[in-house]
Amino acid sequence: MLAPVAALLLSVAAATPPVFTVVVDPGHGGAQEGAISPRGLRESDLTLEIARRLGARLRRMGARVILTRTGDVTVPMANRAAIANASRADLFVSIHLNSMPTVESRRVTAGVETYFLSADATDTHASAVAARENADRLAGEPEPDPDDTVGAILASLEDAASLDASSRLAYRVHERLVAALGAGDRGVKQAPFYVLAGARMPSVLVEVGFISNEAEAERLRSKAYQEKAAAALADAIATFRQETRAARN
Repeated sequence: MLAPVAALLLSVAAATPPVFTVVVDPGHGGAQEGAISPRGLRESDLTLEIARRLGARLRRMGARVILTRTGDVTVPMANRAAIANASRADLFVSIHLNSMPTVESRRVTAGVETYFLSADATDTHASAVAARENADRLAGEPEPDPDDTVGAILASLEDAASLDASSRLAYRVHERLVAALGAGDRGVKQAPFYVLAGARMPSVLVEVGFISNEAEAERLRSKAYQEKAAAALADAIATFRQETRAARN
């Protein structure tokens, strides 16, 4: 028979849900600045600000939060999902800012896009976004194994459930961000992002806005706007967790 104190501890442990772990990945960093706004704002700086604010909100909700970088440092792309795997994370959220290549497209294009991993891109724009975000992997990082393709990594996923959950997370994140920010809805899409490849948990890449659009870049530099984005992301994650737990019961 257990002593009263030991029995109480076991009872509390049984009643306490396991810690929910989220790995938040601020895109780029260090030598990898990412996209640059017309006024010189760096994607790597703004994604870190949003990630820090998201992390703080999730911690207040009781989550265990790990940032893949906490300063302006270079983190190899392959290491980011590896951090999530090693942490046994429940979710992996990679935060980025979008960019367009031409003067006219930069002037008129703004809004939120949310991605989950697929070997094939939804459309040519999604393919171009993936190519831009994947460029860090090809510049200054160790040479990859020639057989280490996104398709091969996708094939190694435990089952299709991870991709299905990533899709559901992406839609939750996207709808909350668009509503909270009053931003343009550019849809949920699929693309072969190396930063998501290999993650063993629901994973999404969020393009919170277009840093190449001068008006949207100015909003993204605002602390209040960053807080709105962080609050929307935290709310989406909480909703996704509740729905997932309810489906299991």
